[in-house]
Amino acid sequence: MQRTFRVIVSTFFLLFSLLLSPFSHANERERVLVFAASSMTTALDQIAQAYQKQTERTVILSYASSSALARQLAYGAPADIYVSANEKWMNYAVDQAVINANTLSPWVSNALVVVSARDDISQVNLDEASFLHAIGNARMAIADPTHVPAGIYAKESLENLQLWSVLANKLAYSNSVRAALALVERKEAPIGIVYRSDAIASKAVHVVADVPDTSHAPIIFPKAMTKDASEAAAQFFDFLSSDDAHRILAEQGFNLVSSSLSDQEISK
Repeated sequence: MQRTFRVIVSTFFLLFSLLLSPFSHANERERVLVFAASSMTTALDQIAQAYQKQTERTVILSYASSSALARQLAYGAPADIYVSANEKWMNYAVDQAVINANTLSPWVSNALVVVSARDDISQVNLDEASFLHAIGNARMAIADPTHVPAGIYAKESLENLQLWSVLANKLAYSNSVRAALALVERKEAPIGIVYRSDAIASKAVHVVADVPDTSHAPIIFPKAMTKDASEAAAQFFDFLSSDDAHRILAEQGFNLVSSSLSDQEISK
């Protein structure tokens, strides 16, 4: 009798699961998974909240360095949208055949700044003496220049300012620009080089120097959909170009990039 009852119960739950599976799959397809450079955290969080409020659809945001995310996509990670902090790692994802190249476009630009959380550091001149005085016996925080875009831009700038050879042994590398920002926020590093948008997003740091745009390559953030992106992802992707999204981006220190930027420029 008990055996018969268990069989009936098991059969019931199997049938119930089968009936629910199409709905579970549908719900999964309504979700949107976005891989984005960590420097997009504050702005993209607000954009996703605005979209979810309007549509009641779920947007899942995964932040890391652009290089780590590009490699995850190449290994088969199931993201719908990828936002990179430079063209190099977007082009890598395209070469790995995971990006829908027809959706690829430059989205926003950014700038580099030197920041500090210490009250006794209000300004740093872009010269050897001023940097060394601010750093003292500590280290300046930057993102890892071997693979993180913010670090790559920072190294290029310091080289062009004739400061890299002097400061190379006075740097603390982080695996993302937000991790570099955190070192400065916690005063574990007296100063750091981050994006302007990171400085705006933080309540703990202040800008002590603007890094000249002419000292590094243009900081362009491209966006694209993956080849496996869902219809729901396409709708959120379109929302990224809406007036609401543009307003949030501007408030967070990003500049919009003209969609007319040539394919040659985006593929450099």
